Amino acid sequence: MALEAWFMDDSDGDKRLPHHRSPPEFVSSDHLSDVGVLYWKLDPSDYENDEELRKIREDRGYNYMDLVDLCPEKVDDYEQKLKNFWTEHIHGDEEIRYFLEGSGYFDIRDKDDRWIRMWVKPGDLIVLPAGIYHRFTLDTSNYIKLMRLFIGEPVWASFNRPQEDHPARKQYTRSLTEKAGAALAAH
Repeated sequence: MALEAWFMDDSDGDKRLPHHRSPPEFVSSDHLSDVGVLYWKLDPSDYENDEELRKIREDRGYNYMDLVDLCPEKVDDYEQKLKNFWTEHIHGDEEIRYFLEGSGYFDIRDKDDRWIRMWVKPGDLIVLPAGIYHRFTLDTSNYIKLMRLFIGEPVWASFNRPQEDHPARKQYTRSLTEKAGAALAAH
């Protein structure tokens, strides 16, 4: 099963709703890959002993992890945290998330600055590249349990848009240009 993703409409309604365009415009895994998103579908029922997860962590150097339950009952200042996650931002490092229970939305900007909504559910492991504009919200379930993975000690510093001069953003946009140039050269 692939990650469900689509181009978002421009409405300002409840951010916890799908926000499909009319008609819906789904986004392929190739399009997500083109903007640097990595994806694996794993079995979240036994994540402590999952060999595929262990291999991914080893191959990519993810040596630190923690677990987060995001819901009103378990998070102090829940509304403010969700507001912060919803603000469009980048990070200087990859953002690696493995979803174990519940569901929510990661929204990312593509090369043409269009919002793509990715519906994350149990078993989805995504890696957002450093420098990509994104945001997060829960869906109407109002609950998600996830594993955060990091290379080295956890650093979670966000930089709200605009960040065109941030080194991670510059590197990210350069990588998009290089991919496009390589594709053109192949023709």
